[in-house]
Amino acid sequence: MGELVLAAKATHVPTMLMSEQEGPLKGCRQQAIDGHREIGRRAREAGADTFVVLDTHWLVNAGYHVNALPHFKGCYASHEFPQFIRDMDYDYDGNPALGDLIAEYASAEGTHTLSHQVESLDLEYGTLVPMRFMNADRALKVVSVSAMCQVHSHESSRKVGVGIRKAIEASDSKVALIASGSLSHHIWPTEIYAENNGTFTISKEFNRQVDLMVLDMWTRGDIETFLKILPDYAEHCDGEGNMHDTVMLMAALGWDAYRGRGELIGAYFPSSGTGQANVVFDLEGA
Repeated sequence: MGELVLAAKATHVPTMLMSEQEGPLKGCRQQAIDGHREIGRRAREAGADTFVVLDTHWLVNAGYHVNALPHFKGCYASHEFPQFIRDMDYDYDGNPALGDLIAEYASAEGTHTLSHQVESLDLEYGTLVPMRFMNADRALKVVSVSAMCQVHSHESSRKVGVGIRKAIEASDSKVALIASGSLSHHIWPTEIYAENNGTFTISKEFNRQVDLMVLDMWTRGDIETFLKILPDYAEHCDGEGNMHDTVMLMAALGWDAYRGRGELIGAYFPSSGTGQANVVFDLEGA
């Protein structure tokens, strides 16, 4: 029987890659990288054999989709930021059986979810950036789930999260579930990005304060209140992918029945106008 052994909300900012390279941004995201590595260490310590990544850079316009290839290999450049992410090689084993179960169980909850084993279906950087640091030795398998959901309700994504948890428990896999996306996500307008030192600042003080309030709720274990504000948070703070990754994660943890807490790994930080953090949720109350 399968088991959810780790659950986390994680950043995937492109400057994490630039932080590794020679130049003015070298070292700028080391604490975020260290947070990813710590999440990877904890996943291994918990016995995980698979990462399931809820990817807010995989845009979909109908249904929900799972990339369940048996093997992922390629060289990636971001269409969004080719000046930041390019020529990034990747090579990971997949877990088709688990991907198929996710589609089956999510569909049984009342959603239309498809599992794909299409050789030309690439991974997006919402999956590739966390895997670069959490799964550097490529020891764990990878399944990617679409979470930039353009025409989907939070209620339907909640059902997908329930299906993901049921699929994990019906599988033979021990899973680390990663919601890959920002907190607030109002990127600086391009006209004023440079004059505001955009790489290291947030575009709205309101967003920073709400982000900090949400992190406080998570670390105190006040998930019930967080779920009440989640729709407004996603809307008014421009949550990445409308925060469907977070909805799925919370549903997999048990939604309003979840009694656990979040642990901030490293520090909250602004990036290009957005708010970012790495947070691990304990599973004792899940």
